[in-house]
Amino acid sequence: MSTNSPIDEGAWRLCVAPMIDVTDRHCRMFHRMLAPQARLYTEMITTGALLHGDVARHLDYNAAEHPLALQLGGSEPAALAHCARLAEQWGYDEVNLNCGCPSERVQRGSFGACLMAEPALVADCIRAMQDAVSIPVTVKHRLGLDYDDSYAFVRDFVGTLYDTGCRVFIVHARNAVLKGLSPKDNREKPPLRYEYAVRLKQDFPDARIVLNGGLVDVETCTQWMKRLDGVMLGRAAWHQPAILSDLNRVIAPDQAIAEPLQILESFLAYAARQTAQGVPLHIMLRGVLGWMSGRAGARQWRRILSDPVNLRAEGPAVLRRAWAALI
Repeated sequence: MSTNSPIDEGAWRLCVAPMIDVTDRHCRMFHRMLAPQARLYTEMITTGALLHGDVARHLDYNAAEHPLALQLGGSEPAALAHCARLAEQWGYDEVNLNCGCPSERVQRGSFGACLMAEPALVADCIRAMQDAVSIPVTVKHRLGLDYDDSYAFVRDFVGTLYDTGCRVFIVHARNAVLKGLSPKDNREKPPLRYEYAVRLKQDFPDARIVLNGGLVDVETCTQWMKRLDGVMLGRAAWHQPAILSDLNRVIAPDQAIAEPLQILESFLAYAARQTAQGVPLHIMLRGVLGWMSGRAGARQWRRILSDPVNLRAEGPAVLRRAWAALI
């Protein structure tokens, strides 16, 4: 059995999910300001993008983002091992294999959620990555495929990977329906079965079981943190990112978190440095649009920060005007 470096018991208490076109390095930098204890994940990056593309463009990040995990999409052990080595060389804290994405593009590449139908292949992929690196190799997966809702399916899948030495499983507690549902529908329509994650923890007590899917409020997340090893937030972290600060206070009540105005000024300074290097401002502001959700003036906040005329005329200082619209 292959093993990696020891698993920190509390390292996965609060995680932000990999989201394509959302969790780029700028969004992650903002999330780090909101939640110093959160474990952040890159967007899914395919092995092909790293083998044949611009590695620095895909893997560069700010040191403040740690702890940071690279999520990979792929199904060839040798290619995944090579990309895992790149992750370690670039200083990532974890490499995570995507076994949950149901999009047609991923299916055409024979990876993502469809890998759950081939647990032996996934085990080979995990072993190859474990042999290549010393950082944790983890898996993000669904409960099952299409309309097979048996617990035995996910138990056997996890069991096969557990036998490789894998000890961290991020469980999106829905099935993936590979035909007939869009990626958006797959995030919402298949029923949530959180109790299956609990059963996995009972069957594999020394594994880290992290719950993902449908977690949108502090109370629910806090309840599941007590029963499992952590939670991973996806759309909630995008649409209402202030929840990350609230949950950071739950897991680290003695840790100081900057006040919102301080975070705004810190992110403004970051955005100014990035725009000076040629990064378009609208890309950096995508992650902050939902920050004021639920507050008076939130619509004005989004409108001001979404207007390209404002961005061209004011640059990063537009954040201060959007802030003033809240008061």
